Amino acid sequence: MVGVAEVPVVILCGGMGTRLREATEQLPKPLIDIGGRPILWHIMKIYSRHGFRRFVLCLGYKSDLIKQYFLDYRHLAADFTLHLGAQTPPVFHNAVGEEDWEVTFVETGLTTGTGARLRRVTEHLQVPTFAMTYGDGIGNVDLTGLMDHHRRSGAIGTLTGVHPGSRYGEMHVEGTSVVEFNEKPTLAEGWVNGGFFVFERRFIDEYIGDETDLMLETTPLQRLARDRQLSVFAHEGFWMGMDTYRDWMALNGLWDTGSAPWKCWED
Repeated sequence: MVGVAEVPVVILCGGMGTRLREATEQLPKPLIDIGGRPILWHIMKIYSRHGFRRFVLCLGYKSDLIKQYFLDYRHLAADFTLHLGAQTPPVFHNAVGEEDWEVTFVETGLTTGTGARLRRVTEHLQVPTFAMTYGDGIGNVDLTGLMDHHRRSGAIGTLTGVHPGSRYGEMHVEGTSVVEFNEKPTLAEGWVNGGFFVFERRFIDEYIGDETDLMLETTPLQRLARDRQLSVFAHEGFWMGMDTYRDWMALNGLWDTGSAPWKCWED
């Protein structure tokens, strides 16, 4: 059995983020920041906390900016001294930015469907099992538990099921008084796809094939479900997709107040 340090994590980073146009006109959605760091970084830190270290980024819209962010990663994060008149590399003064990550950047097209993006990174998935998630969803998902669940299930694929959040504020009223107000409650009933997948490598050949513009969420996952080969890992904790400006502000608010539920790593 391959350890999680060797399991590649595919992250979909190619979308245009049209519903968050206020920010994505300048940046690709995965680089939009939460507390000064891209949401992509937060997602990778969550995986890293559970022992994952290999990442495959499916790039598309403004891919050059994502590549440049990681090429400059250490310089942007750490303290260093640079001798401008000498042909010597910077001298770093702390370990900030020394992530033990192997990151592979793959150009998967500007308007390519999510399933076809996955197909285009096949050559970088040389182990029997791989993880996958979206570049705009975040949560305190127990990724160790997710991997254990997938292996016990014997299924070809596992997705993380989350409770959807309401777009409207919820009030609890007694008589004519509001006794509790929750701006964005989580609905206890029903489940939605929260990403944080685990797949067996053969999923790509058997359920995606050579399709050139296929959405993962339509035919492949539907066929997998009909074949009783799609397991669900139930996540009752925090999860949120950064789909709109309001979502972005809410996530930053959680981070700024020190109450970000997904932060599972030490500074």
